Amino acid sequence: MTSKPLTDNGIKSTSFLFAALAAISLLPVSSAMAQNASFGRLDLDPVVPANRGFAAPAPAPVVSADTSVVNIVEVRGNQRVETQTVKSYLNLTEGKAYSRKDINAALKRLFETGFFSDIKFSRNAGTLTVIVVENPVINRVVFEGNDHLEDDDLKKEVVLQPRSIYTRTQVQNDVKRLLDLYRASGRYSATVVPKVVPLEQNRVNLVYEISEGTVTTIQKISFVGNTQFSDEVLTETIRSQEARWYRFLTSDDRYDADRVQYDQELLRRFYVSNGYADFQVKSAVTELTPDKQGFYLTYTIEEGKQYRFGNIKLDNRLSGSDSKPLETAITSKTGEVYNSQQVEETVDKMVTNLGDQGFAFVEVSPEVDRDVNNSLINLTFRINEGPRVYVERININGNVRTLDEVVRREFRLAEGDAYNTSKLRRSEQRINNLGYFENVKVEEKRGSAPDKIVLDTNLQERSTGELTFGVGFSTADGPLADVGIREKNLLGRGQDLRARVMAAAERQQIDLGFTEPYFMNRDIAAGFDLYRIDQDLQQESSFERQTTGGTLRANYALSERWRHTVNYNLRQTNITDVDPT
Repeated sequence: MTSKPLTDNGIKSTSFLFAALAAISLLPVSSAMAQNASFGRLDLDPVVPANRGFAAPAPAPVVSADTSVVNIVEVRGNQRVETQTVKSYLNLTEGKAYSRKDINAALKRLFETGFFSDIKFSRNAGTLTVIVVENPVINRVVFEGNDHLEDDDLKKEVVLQPRSIYTRTQVQNDVKRLLDLYRASGRYSATVVPKVVPLEQNRVNLVYEISEGTVTTIQKISFVGNTQFSDEVLTETIRSQEARWYRFLTSDDRYDADRVQYDQELLRRFYVSNGYADFQVKSAVTELTPDKQGFYLTYTIEEGKQYRFGNIKLDNRLSGSDSKPLETAITSKTGEVYNSQQVEETVDKMVTNLGDQGFAFVEVSPEVDRDVNNSLINLTFRINEGPRVYVERININGNVRTLDEVVRREFRLAEGDAYNTSKLRRSEQRINNLGYFENVKVEEKRGSAPDKIVLDTNLQERSTGELTFGVGFSTADGPLADVGIREKNLLGRGQDLRARVMAAAERQQIDLGFTEPYFMNRDIAAGFDLYRIDQDLQQESSFERQTTGGTLRANYALSERWRHTVNYNLRQTNITDVDPT
């Protein structure tokens, strides 16, 4: 820092100093020159040393040319955000010296809040003034031009909602989500233009103007490198299909990047199941047609050579187990074309059989030895005792209506049991069979110890209520109307309640049924059916018949896949208005 005379070329904004030093001859003062910060104009106040003739004040903080003291922080322009909130993000303490780097960091923290569209700092005589322009609040989010996707579906994709803070970055992210949603439905020519309608009190309406475009279909699917199987055979193997007029009920002819990825796995499974163990998909290239109305899809593959089964052995190192049923589970024969799916099925059968024998901790490893010269694959099924793992906890996630106990009672495993792959697979199947969920996935996670595992059951519920209407004509009963209602998961307890009313010209019928799948907390499905039937048979048999009845029923498990049912029926029939002749 250099010492200069106080001239026109010296310190700016120092008129207040002249008033304070009127009785003193002008002396040279040390000052920091006005500087411009990288984030905007920033005026630094001068640092004035003690003047002769006055009592020496308390020592001032030592500051360099790159730092200065902030005595007061003022916030201007804020309407919704509290002043104290702004200061908390600044993280600056009044009365301390801060560098330009500290101020820039404070500016960055304010912008990261997303509350403000513009921020300016100015500093004068130890006072730091923060001038902010707040981002507006969204009043409404409107979608225009969408016909094929409903507003509710689009609202689920966007983050910005009414009463949230508008930011340009988030708008662009939401536009990308909307475009991804349209592309997933096959509309790659769709465009989304966001527009802002200003309102009073710093509010805006956010409008997404959508041009959906036409469905972009797959015009041609080609394969490069296939010599053993034709394009037609491979096209039938994959999910993606070429556009045809008769595929209006399916979306397989629409381009979907995820489906193309799945197609590559289907091709691999197909070839490996036919003996081509070295098969690879080199690339999957999609090319948009010049008119942007379709795609050309090209798979480049390398088939490799076809292998056959060589020597097939069983190496059972599990003491006390019966190897005969394990040998029976091996259906592959030496000399047959190698089939990986057949090997996987054999492994599953062995694991299931060993589980039935009481061996919960087993590992069945199919070890493959390729004889490239003779195009053979020698296979050894090696069975070892696996690590002892126990179920520490079973978590149920995603069930909003359905009670936890409805899902837990379908598990063939309980907390504390030995982990068993076969039982876990059966449990997942039983939960799927309930019909209450769109998707069921059980994930295995590490527990609190190496020998413990946590099972996370992730569910996606589906609608379980049914409302049916029907009209028709019967040669026996005449014109009829039928109304039925059913709830298969009553109150989330898994109970089944149904009612039906049928009215015809010569017949009226009422049915009511109820089923409790776990009666008295046991694996006994108990229920009843009640019905009332009124028939007018005057024209056919010269009488009227009225039937009232009911059924008590129960079924219980004989084994894992067999159940026994018991019914008790009681019915009363009254015949009236019999013709005397």
